[in-house]
Amino acid sequence: MKYFPLTLLYCLFLLAACKTEPKAKETEQTPEVLSIPEKIAQVHGYENWKSVKEIQFTFNVDRDSTHFERSWTWKPKTNDIISISNGDTLVYNRKSMDSITLKRNGGFINDRFWVLAPFNLIWDANNYSFEHSPEEIAPISEQKMQKLTIVYGNEGGYTPGDAYDFYFQDDYILKEWVFRKSNQEEPSTTTTWEDYVTMGGLLLAQDHRTKEPGFSLNFTGLSVTAE
Repeated sequence: MKYFPLTLLYCLFLLAACKTEPKAKETEQTPEVLSIPEKIAQVHGYENWKSVKEIQFTFNVDRDSTHFERSWTWKPKTNDIISISNGDTLVYNRKSMDSITLKRNGGFINDRFWVLAPFNLIWDANNYSFEHSPEEIAPISEQKMQKLTIVYGNEGGYTPGDAYDFYFQDDYILKEWVFRKSNQEEPSTTTTWEDYVTMGGLLLAQDHRTKEPGFSLNFTGLSVTAE
């Protein structure tokens, strides 16, 4: 009878184990790297927008003792709009507009931008250039925040050449922004983003205030109907 050294038997065991161990499946994929605008949109619930059937809101501007408002009902899947302004109700579809509805739609674009600006970062992605700074001083709170600047192209749209500076912290939730008409250096409007609510999976800011007291651009009657 032949005897094998224990070391040889141990090596043979390891070789057998190596031959019979199944290989791990190569199923892992490189995670998609999101841009800064995409990260902001996603944090505010953009992935849930596809399920939104209807959104309603009243756009309010309160300045000292004056008040302005107009209300909107928008069905994004069909682009049907109900607009109420100064007691006048106008129903139209954004796919077919005349001179009257086109003028009213300009107000809708403005008001919708205020409530859904994070999503416009994706909707308008082909119409603007952007720069990101990891650390800037926010204009109202004077806290250190990240800053995203977008500048729209000079042709087409309702805001040709205009610029927006978005301020946010590491959670990518908007805290402040600056509107600069025609990309001028001086701010045209600077406000906060606050009083957030979650509706239909969307994270929406209901109030925007300036550093000086007496001004609030806010939304009432805000509701989201999802599938």
